[in-house]
Amino acid sequence: MADFRGELSSCVFSSNRLRRVSPKVDNSILSTIFPFLRWLPMVNRETIRADLIAGFTGAVIVLPQGVAFATIAGLPPEYGLYTAMVTPIVAALFGSSLHLISGPTTAISIVIFSAVSHHAVPGSPEFIKLALTITFLAGVYQLAFGVARLGALVNFVSHTVVIGFTAGAAILIATSQMKHVLGVEVPRGESFLHTWMTLYEHLPQINYYVLIIALATLATALLVKRFIPAIPNLLAGLVVGSVLAILLDGEAHGVKLVGEIPRHLPPLSSPDFSLASLKLLAPEAFAVALLGLIEAVSISRAIASKSHQRIDGNQEFIGQGMSNIVGSFFSSYAGSGSFTRSGINYSAGARTPMSAIFAAIFLALIVLLIAPLTAYLPIAAMGGVILLVAYNLIDIHHIREILTISKSETAVLLTTFFATLFLELEFAIYLGVLLSLVLFLNRTSTPDVVELAPSVNPLTGKRELASIDQKPLAQCPQLKIIRIDMSIYFGSANHIQNKLHEISEKEGYHHILIICTGVNFIDMTGAEMLMQEATRLEELGGGLYFAEIKPRVYDFISRAHFIRHIGNDHFFDEKKAAIHEIIKRVDMERCRTCKVRVFEDCPQFDDDRKKQS
Repeated sequence: MADFRGELSSCVFSSNRLRRVSPKVDNSILSTIFPFLRWLPMVNRETIRADLIAGFTGAVIVLPQGVAFATIAGLPPEYGLYTAMVTPIVAALFGSSLHLISGPTTAISIVIFSAVSHHAVPGSPEFIKLALTITFLAGVYQLAFGVARLGALVNFVSHTVVIGFTAGAAILIATSQMKHVLGVEVPRGESFLHTWMTLYEHLPQINYYVLIIALATLATALLVKRFIPAIPNLLAGLVVGSVLAILLDGEAHGVKLVGEIPRHLPPLSSPDFSLASLKLLAPEAFAVALLGLIEAVSISRAIASKSHQRIDGNQEFIGQGMSNIVGSFFSSYAGSGSFTRSGINYSAGARTPMSAIFAAIFLALIVLLIAPLTAYLPIAAMGGVILLVAYNLIDIHHIREILTISKSETAVLLTTFFATLFLELEFAIYLGVLLSLVLFLNRTSTPDVVELAPSVNPLTGKRELASIDQKPLAQCPQLKIIRIDMSIYFGSANHIQNKLHEISEKEGYHHILIICTGVNFIDMTGAEMLMQEATRLEELGGGLYFAEIKPRVYDFISRAHFIRHIGNDHFFDEKKAAIHEIIKRVDMERCRTCKVRVFEDCPQFDDDRKKQS
């Protein structure tokens, strides 16, 4: 009986231990699948109060923006609001940022218009169907990137490319709205230059009622932002424009209205899954996906630098992908992170992603209540608001800095900017990415090869290696010590090889020691180049030596038989040990006549000892 009780208590203890351990395992697995479980424990009465305030602020701000962005995308106004209701919730649940607000954005909207308008008439049922399809495809791309752990992909797109593209997109957006601001007819699908030529030809036909409403809306938005920043300036501008249109009897004078937005929640929808449509839109969808990821991750990191939060780029990819995939089935077009709404969300005191969910819920309630009022909203007022949105996209401060500081960055900026204006938008994005990669490869293909020599540190009094560029130092005539301050890979191999040839052929060194503290990796091309140089120097009676290689790099070169080919006695853990051993292999006759003797390990001869005595 005692034995039975002992076994029973043992079982109970074991089961309790399992109960204590298993939730951790389950939570770990569940939080990977459902990342919102990581921040859900943070939610309490205090955070809910803060998130409710931030959410209501965001809903009021996104109301005019959603309508404006849908107009830019060539979609009915309600689709911008549907996007602002659906994508923030999904992105908040499956992303990693606590403050990012996703939804319709200007840049994504104009890319959607540019991509789909080639295949269908903007605003038509076919256009809407294709817009939902490209949204679904973009989401699939983004989700695939996230699952494949390619979160670092956006690091290869320089900020200069984004600035150039955004500035170009802003000019295109403003150009597309000029017909609504001036009240003149411009054929759809006109290029940038043709649009301005048509506008110039139609200047005598300007509708001044339309122009007055647009300018009044724009002026109101600017003044409210300047003097009453607590009030949403775009919303105030639209209200003034609508009231002015009524007072001027705008409809009787050719002022067109947006029309009443349907008074219901996002309806179910279905993208076009036909093989022809998928093949047609796949290239453009990739551009939408890439731009959306760049926006979302850049904004997340910018706000995280203030909130001191760690952003998981891969999880952000998954969140954006899920939001677009789900959104395409709820009448939402492609969205991404919004810098304006995310910044305001953080400034309004948001504590958790619940603020994004509350913003979507408040927006749905507002739409159900005031949707009929959009019947009085003039398109001219929308044009005025969009002009202001476009202006705010141009980062004048950074553009001025780039033009002043760097010629290469200036070339990238101008190329991306003009490609956006005069080429297809998706091609401009690809060109910007290509330029970013070329710029990156160009910078890394010419690593610094620093020549080192022994020097006495004036602070510590110890001997250490210092760069000969910083101060004139005596060098050993037989052993050259260099430090490579970048990885040795296919892009930098030629530059490093040329430097090694210059050291051996022009300077006459056959023993070369490479300090590898700055080398983060060596690829097969780099390894083969180093093996060739080691063989060449050995044939000249010298050798190529390596010291202080990082463990990860050492592991790779050992598996690649790099160490076995060159010889294990050419690799050292410390530079001091390397110098001690290499000195034994140099020409002793040259050492005998050498007057420099820069190393502590330099050999002592009988003549030296006689002089010292």
